[in-house]
Amino acid sequence: MGRPILLEGEPGTGKTEIAKVLAAQLPRRLVRLQCHDGMDLSSAAYEWNHARQLMAIRLAEGAGGSGRASLEHGLYDRRFLEARPLLQAIEGSPALLLIDELDRADEPFEAFLLEILADFQITVPELGTIRAETPPVVVITSNRTREVHDAIRRRCLYHWVDYPDAGRERAILARRAPEVPAGLSAQVVAFAQGLRGGDEFFKPPGVAETIDWARALTALDRRELEPATAEATLGVLLKYQDDIARLRGAELARRVEEAREAGS
Repeated sequence: MGRPILLEGEPGTGKTEIAKVLAAQLPRRLVRLQCHDGMDLSSAAYEWNHARQLMAIRLAEGAGGSGRASLEHGLYDRRFLEARPLLQAIEGSPALLLIDELDRADEPFEAFLLEILADFQITVPELGTIRAETPPVVVITSNRTREVHDAIRRRCLYHWVDYPDAGRERAILARRAPEVPAGLSAQVVAFAQGLRGGDEFFKPPGVAETIDWARALTALDRRELEPATAEATLGVLLKYQDDIARLRGAELARRVEEAREAGS
């Protein structure tokens, strides 16, 4: 439909991975814009290469009058323009533009995106409008640390990405980490699924953490979950000390036993 896709969901549900897989399957080159606080147009779309412009000025001065005359028409030429991800995505071969974690950027930055999302073009005041010969496929992700503006939402197709159910997560784990024994995979998934059931933990494990934990246990030659090994490797699955402390001891042993029963 030629519309951007807005993927929202909790961190770790696989939103970025969806964009990567889509780019590989189409296939298109992947251009990723990782959003952050304070992002502006120069870091997202384009920036004039002032060092090269200054060098061109000095060369023109050395060439005399003819050099200065030609430079007046070419100082803001395309060769002096440094392309950042947004401009890279609309130039060259067909691309998939991933605008990752838009909610991390400041709200005013979203206004910069409206032109490219609506018309797949970027206007450079000194140069003119640069339009995409082949419009990029655009995927925007958000972890909902703040609400994305309605003007962005109206231009997008929307999809909520939730944590996968146990069956789908086992299939993902089998695909991404085939070296993990099936029994251990089922137990790891059951354990991770149990940690996502409520608000008990500050940051429940995402799918990437499940894969990493299963790989770590396999590297330790474990064929099934054990309380001692699980406790020693909790830092692979959980990333906050308060969450790890809450899970130690009897609570961890109980959850390991439940995961072993569910995965059997």
